[in-house]
Amino acid sequence: MNFDIIYPMKFSRRNVLQITGFSIFTVAMLPRVAFAARNTLRSLRTGLQPGNKTRLVIETANRPSYSLSYPTNQLVVNIANTVANTGISAKLASDGLVKSIAQAQNGDGLQIIANLKKPISEIPKSSVMILEPNGDNDYRLVLDFVAGTAPTKTATTTNSTGNTYTTSSATTTTAVTAARKYVIVIDAGHGGKDPGCIGKGGTREKDIVLSVAKKLKTKLDTNGFKTYLTRSGDTYLKLAERASIAEKRHADLFISLHANANPSRKMKGFSIYTLSEKASDEEAKKLAEAENAADKIGVSGFTEFEENIRIALSSLQQHAVAEMSEEYATGCAKSFKRSDIEQQPGPDVRHAPFAVLRSTVPGALLELGHLSNAAEEKLLKTDKHQNKLVDAIVRSVKNYNFEV
Repeated sequence: MNFDIIYPMKFSRRNVLQITGFSIFTVAMLPRVAFAARNTLRSLRTGLQPGNKTRLVIETANRPSYSLSYPTNQLVVNIANTVANTGISAKLASDGLVKSIAQAQNGDGLQIIANLKKPISEIPKSSVMILEPNGDNDYRLVLDFVAGTAPTKTATTTNSTGNTYTTSSATTTTAVTAARKYVIVIDAGHGGKDPGCIGKGGTREKDIVLSVAKKLKTKLDTNGFKTYLTRSGDTYLKLAERASIAEKRHADLFISLHANANPSRKMKGFSIYTLSEKASDEEAKKLAEAENAADKIGVSGFTEFEENIRIALSSLQQHAVAEMSEEYATGCAKSFKRSDIEQQPGPDVRHAPFAVLRSTVPGALLELGHLSNAAEEKLLKTDKHQNKLVDAIVRSVKNYNFEV
């Protein structure tokens, strides 16, 4: 018996079914709907799939934000901002690995605890899917798994309802595992004949961001990530080329580094941006126009790249990329502020149509500070401050949840 049959293809938030040819430019960068209103559990069921796989389907009213953990002979699915629904009886396939399913409220979150006949190892990213509403179905979180070696290191956890279970230390979804190094592409903005903005003291944006990019690559490599630079020297690249490097490297995250300038010499502080068709404010719009103007320095635009991306992206991919970019950017802003790095007045994350972010790879554009501010220009030139920036970015990458 098959439940929620899906065509065999790799699936993730970045790699989802193509159901329409809408362009990425028609999708605004919005936070997860699940965070806006309390989510509700609608149904629980299991089924069987080819290859002795058991499929667990968790249906919710809104798009779920989740994490997974693997206690002994259990699979625990933690769904944020969701209430339990004890009126639901799980429908279980008799020959599957799940022998029973329980619900437990843990603060604002819901825990779905699947008791297993045999232990399982961590479920790979490609075997976790979120399906959009379809017909009589709402959002469905789908997990496929087989019997295998269970994690060994454990710790006892008690949730708010008093239920106690043993949690594996291998359950952290943000950890970099030996089996899969997450790929980060770091883009040092501008370069070559494009110096970027220039401070009153003669400091060039292209030099500052390249220095930070190299330090960031070294630190991320040390922390177990696989990183690539769009440029390692004073090289000019079209914006589409930068984005395409992330595509070709199959990156999990794209970080574009820049330094800002403002007509007001008093303005200072970092700012973080993600892609949207419409700018979140007039300042974001002007900044995007200035950054996109880099392609006018002596080369044609990126029409061909835009057309390819329009073909490659489905509406679900656009939504997934938007969610992941927003999630990373929000976490990055928090990391900067926790490091006591001054923020430009305004929202934590802004949105604008940056050409360099137009791809299927989640990403953000980081303005590290203002070269137009004399004090911040001097600060951005120092190794001490550059290392402070790098440490904050590394922390944001380590805290980012690549797996859901």
